[in-house]
Amino acid sequence: MIQQTLVLLKPDAVQRGFTGKIIERFENVGLKIVAMKMVKIDTAQAEKHYFDIAQRHGKKVLDSLVGYITQGPVIAMILEGVNAVENVRKMVGSTYPNEATPGTIRGDYSHISKQYANDNNKVISNLIHASAKPKEAEYEIKLWFKTEEIYDYKITDEMHVM
Repeated sequence: MIQQTLVLLKPDAVQRGFTGKIIERFENVGLKIVAMKMVKIDTAQAEKHYFDIAQRHGKKVLDSLVGYITQGPVIAMILEGVNAVENVRKMVGSTYPNEATPGTIRGDYSHISKQYANDNNKVISNLIHASAKPKEAEYEIKLWFKTEEIYDYKITDEMHVM
């Protein structure tokens, strides 16, 4: 099934200069970028993105995530491909970088643990966000992109992987 999914390269990915390396990994497996932009989001946008965090994890976690994602520019993109939601999540790795398998984006470029973050009152800088489920991807894509910002075009990989 051809799907679209939202990916955010968070401020730490931008600040550490990993954006090109991360984008290249998605393109190398045949995922197509159908929308992309760099944005500096505000608190209202961040709270809409993390709309369910407060009820699942509490206001302290929500405030921490909002502070983290609004600290600098974010690269937002929509990737399209076969089972894009599931495949991107596999490539990204565990939310907790120290639990991410080597070869995943978080496993290769980040290492902070939940325990260390909690003990040191830090946010878990994990470089990247990827929609967890197709319904979440639909919500997030509409939140981050206007219809006219999403492009339909062909790439040569479509002959081989789609």
